[in-house]
Amino acid sequence: VLQNNDFLRNTVHRHEPPVTAQPIQILVEDDEVVVVDKPSSLPVHPCGRFRHNTVIFILGKEHDLKELHTIHRLDRMTSGVLMFAKTAEVSKRIDEQVRERQLEKEYVCRVVGEFPEHEVVCEEPILVVSYKVGVCRVDPKGKSCKTIFQRLSYNGNTSVVKCLPRTGRTHQIRVHLQYLGHPIVNDPIYNMEAWGPARGKGGKIDKTDEELLKALVEEHRSKQSLDILGISEEDLNSSAENRDRGNSSDCTKDAKDPERNDVAACPPNSDSNLETLEKNKEKNKELSSCENQDSQMGEKGSEEKDPLCVECKMTRRDPSPKELVMFLHALRYKGAEFEYCSKMPEWAMDDWEE
Repeated sequence: VLQNNDFLRNTVHRHEPPVTAQPIQILVEDDEVVVVDKPSSLPVHPCGRFRHNTVIFILGKEHDLKELHTIHRLDRMTSGVLMFAKTAEVSKRIDEQVRERQLEKEYVCRVVGEFPEHEVVCEEPILVVSYKVGVCRVDPKGKSCKTIFQRLSYNGNTSVVKCLPRTGRTHQIRVHLQYLGHPIVNDPIYNMEAWGPARGKGGKIDKTDEELLKALVEEHRSKQSLDILGISEEDLNSSAENRDRGNSSDCTKDAKDPERNDVAACPPNSDSNLETLEKNKEKNKELSSCENQDSQMGEKGSEEKDPLCVECKMTRRDPSPKELVMFLHALRYKGAEFEYCSKMPEWAMDDWEE
């Protein structure tokens, strides 16, 4: 029991970027599949700086659902229906449906401005600018793709739009909406000032790819929100070193889902971080103990030692709940023998207000 003049201290020693505390809701579980409603901000599987804060890890730890096979992926900031197979046979069967274009996916999003009432079809080709940062744009040299859009509602400021991707390019829905001049309201990549006054509408970008990436990173750095991009200062420094050496660490896989985000640094060996820790173990023993800094009060926290922690000297700002949500949701996933749906998110309701 706390008494007068007692001092209570809570130390948070975090090794991963923060994610939402919203639980993963299991929609369906049977002998063949597990279908969940994924919250925004959670990556599907360990990648880059995320390990514990991933759908795969949480399902294994909290629901004892292990050895799941990923059928499709969602971008870290995209919420909604996510499907896993329990056996390799089931995974192979559904993969064949994916290849034969037998699967239908339906998304819902909230975009800037008054979206046209009539059906809009966008078939602009999409090119990956950077796998590392996770940025794409419309470009004639890109891969062909097609998205069908239909407005569901308009509240005088923003519109709720249904999206039917017919192909599965990286960030397809987000890039096509940006091109149409109606980017997702809180898209941390495609609705940023870095794209210029028009924010990429009509594919007009008065920057080279390198200038665009630099502007995006600087905009997030100024807001202390690099974690939203899934990258850190260390990632950027290592990228610079790789460029100096003439190497590239970008992933080169095509996405299986239009809103998958291979933000990169997906290490081929998931234990590489552990190896790094071991290599730096002796070095880190000499490091001074860490200082946790309160981002609002500016006060230095007490000192805590962890000789295995590479990041002890780093201070991070806690993101607000709004920063951990993007208004893009996978609403329905339909195959030849199944159909899974989630509830419409709160921000997609007709009477929703900012």
